[in-house]
Amino acid sequence: MAETFNEGQSRILLVDDDDVVRETISEILRLEHFQVTSAANVTEALHFIDTQSFDLLLSDLHMPSAGDGFTVISAMRHKHPNAITLLFTGFPALKEAMDAILLQADEILVKPMPIPKMISLIRERLERREKRISPVADRVATILERDALPTIANWLDAVKTDEELTLIPLSDEERTGHLPQLIRELVERLRVPRSLGTKQPSEGAIKHGTIRRSQAYSIPMIIEESRILQVSLFNTLQTNLSTVDFSLLLLDVMTIADEVDSQLKQTIVSFSASPEKVAA
Repeated sequence: MAETFNEGQSRILLVDDDDVVRETISEILRLEHFQVTSAANVTEALHFIDTQSFDLLLSDLHMPSAGDGFTVISAMRHKHPNAITLLFTGFPALKEAMDAILLQADEILVKPMPIPKMISLIRERLERREKRISPVADRVATILERDALPTIANWLDAVKTDEELTLIPLSDEERTGHLPQLIRELVERLRVPRSLGTKQPSEGAIKHGTIRRSQAYSIPMIIEESRILQVSLFNTLQTNLSTVDFSLLLLDVMTIADEVDSQLKQTIVSFSASPEKVAA
């Protein structure tokens, strides 16, 4: 729910998928003279972060929809580096093992927290916050190009645990030989945007299809390889979440899925075509 901010009042973004919790805390914060915008999920939160300005973020860590509190925290740090970021968790044990998240969040709060203590903490954090330098943000294309080798290594590790894919004995080079070109084509697609669904030939995918046919692969095996590739690409982004440019992240993620699916289709078409037709 969007609010119109009044000058002079601290602006808080509250993110929680529990309607009762979200509405209750929102009302309490307003009674304490804070301006509050509430979001029920990560998508809503990212929209508000991109379109409004905030002094403090109060977010739940665990939410059932896509993304989590870490995604919201990272986005806030990049878009509004001077905002205080507070993250709620219902699991006290996590408070002792959150080093990665604490690189983004100012403090981890354990549910349930007494309301007076929470208000006191918010006021204290706002009063002593310091100006921070905005981190350098990397485009998704830059990250995938820079981390192509770790992405391929991650893909290969996953493939080697797949019983069906490993039925065909291949060297690491034979398994991964197509990936550098597919990733280069994906990076180019991210840097020179095209509308989603745009058809463009992928030399890497076509070559991959003919090679996999000669290696006695099946179409389900090719599809599984492609699924693992998407997972590996997103794992690379997750690893670089603290530096990724969130301004175009959602569009870039959709582009990745669109391009990988397009490459998969072309691989299957090439795989299914007769050798004479491919040569022509």
